[in-house]
Amino acid sequence: MLIWGMGYLVFLVFILGSVQVMAKECVVLIHGLARTSTSFNLMANRLKKAGYETKDLDYPSTSYEIEYLAENYIPEAINMCSGYEKIHFVTHSMGGILLRYYFSNHELPQNLGRVVMLAPPNKGSEVVDHLKDSVIGYNWWNGPAGRQLGTDEMSVPNQLGPVDYPVGVIAGTRESFFLSRYFDEPNDGKVSVSRTKVDGMKDHIVLHVTHTFTMNNRTVQKQVESFLKTERFQ
Repeated sequence: MLIWGMGYLVFLVFILGSVQVMAKECVVLIHGLARTSTSFNLMANRLKKAGYETKDLDYPSTSYEIEYLAENYIPEAINMCSGYEKIHFVTHSMGGILLRYYFSNHELPQNLGRVVMLAPPNKGSEVVDHLKDSVIGYNWWNGPAGRQLGTDEMSVPNQLGPVDYPVGVIAGTRESFFLSRYFDEPNDGKVSVSRTKVDGMKDHIVLHVTHTFTMNNRTVQKQVESFLKTERFQ
C-alpha cells in the first residue's frame, strides 16, 4: 500500500510539473462595458485545456472614461503575465479599445504575442450615437466611457491609429430585435461588421453570434484558439 501511494505521488508530481512547464504562454481576458470578468469563464476553460495560463482583468468599466481605465488597468493586465514567454490578449467589445488606447501611447510589452478582439467597436457604434443623448438611463448604465464609443471623428476609437501588432477580429451578425434598427448593414446588435475592423489587423472573420455572448460561442472559442496559435482564423 505504501509503495502504491509513493508511486501515485510521483505520478502526480510529474503531471503537475508537466502542466506548469506547458503553460509558457499567458492569455489576459479583458471584458467589455458593463460586464465583469465572469463573462469570460467559458473562454478561460477552453484556453486552459489548450495549455494556456489565463488571467482575468476586472475593472470598473462604467465608472471612468476610457483614458483613465486604460492607463490604470492595462498595466495591471500586463503585469499579470510577467515571467511568461508570451502574453496574449482576448478582449470583448470596449476591452479592445482600452488595449488599443494603451498600446498607442506606450511601448509594447517585449513578450507580446497575439490579440483577438471580439466584437470591438474599432470605428465606434451606431447605437451609442442614437442612445447616449436620447434614452434616459443610458449614461447611468454605461458611464462616461459609454459616451466615448460613438462613430464621430472625435470618439476615442476613431482617434486611435492602426495597430502594429498581430490582431485578429471576430465580428457578429446575430442582430438584436430592439437595437438593430439603428443599423443599415449587418451587425451584432451593438456594432456593425464594418466598424469592427481596424487598419493593420492580420485577420477578420464574421460569425453568426450576438454581441453580448460572443465569447460563449464554441465556434468563437475555436477561432480564438486558432489565431493565438497560428495568427490566422480557420
